[in-house]
Amino acid sequence: MLIDLRSDTVTKPSPGMIDAMSSARLGDDVYFEDPTVNQLQDRLAKMFGKDKALFFPTGTMANQAAIKLHTQPGEQVICDKYAHIYNYEGGGVSFNSGVSCKLIEGNRGMISSEQVINAINPPDFYHSPLTTLVALENTTNKGGGACWDFEEIKKIKLVCNDKKLGFHLDGARLWNALEEKSETPDQYGQYFDTISVCLSKGLGCPIGSVLVGNNDIMEKAIRTRKMLGGSMRQVGVLAAAGLYALDHHRKRLVDDHQKAKDIGRVLEGLKYVFNVQTVETNIVIFELEKHVDSNYFIENLKSKNILISDMGSGKLRIVTHMDYSEKMHEILLETLVSI
Repeated sequence: MLIDLRSDTVTKPSPGMIDAMSSARLGDDVYFEDPTVNQLQDRLAKMFGKDKALFFPTGTMANQAAIKLHTQPGEQVICDKYAHIYNYEGGGVSFNSGVSCKLIEGNRGMISSEQVINAINPPDFYHSPLTTLVALENTTNKGGGACWDFEEIKKIKLVCNDKKLGFHLDGARLWNALEEKSETPDQYGQYFDTISVCLSKGLGCPIGSVLVGNNDIMEKAIRTRKMLGGSMRQVGVLAAAGLYALDHHRKRLVDDHQKAKDIGRVLEGLKYVFNVQTVETNIVIFELEKHVDSNYFIENLKSKNILISDMGSGKLRIVTHMDYSEKMHEILLETLVSI
């Protein structure tokens, strides 16, 4: 039995999801004629209280399209130093949009409204890039699945309104935050100009993310997706997986969160573990004591058919997901204690 905890992207479609995909009504989405894609987009737009939603093959492409919609070359995006758009999207911010990132030292990937204010370049000082966008991430990946305080989001939105800045949310694991914090999609739709949500992480789809926003910002979204190579044909096969996941896989996310918290508590009691970040959702980030070689630790677990991730700088990551069963959970906890 392989216990793969490297990411929540390693899941396979459930039998019900496969049935939904195989029976999906299809059409050519480039002609806007795929009824299942249209259904998914309409549903997510309504969930977030936005005018439009657009299906993308990846979360990175959805984020990159959003950045391009909000900015012009030479401008600057404010984000936390842990932000996915900066660390894990292949330098796309600069390559695709020609903009730079003003990195902020936040708390577990989360920044404050005061920090945003201090990071904005004076618009009349032409020696520095013009600040035009603030981008947040919820939950924060490098921050260990941390959830934002919604009151702080409201404060940052006020700053964006005052300074006429765009406001984008990388919601790759927003579904986790919504379940953990008992929040709703429309709450986020009220404050962010654009939101990308991933279907292939906690919700277990094989592929897909969706970008939502109002007509004014989404007017050029289809053209931008085309330029990035994201136009697809009978993509309803994949959209059907997203519709099924929204109906059947959202509520069970709390099970992933509970398992992750169990793992965190066990790790905190082990002598070879130096530190465990606070566990809120489905990500556990921890560090080993200095005398313990992390590569050896990872290989030791691998020899027992358990896979975890090395995030660098001495940080290791475990991510729970829908294919991580109760039996696997028992084996993992017993293994960690026995090492």
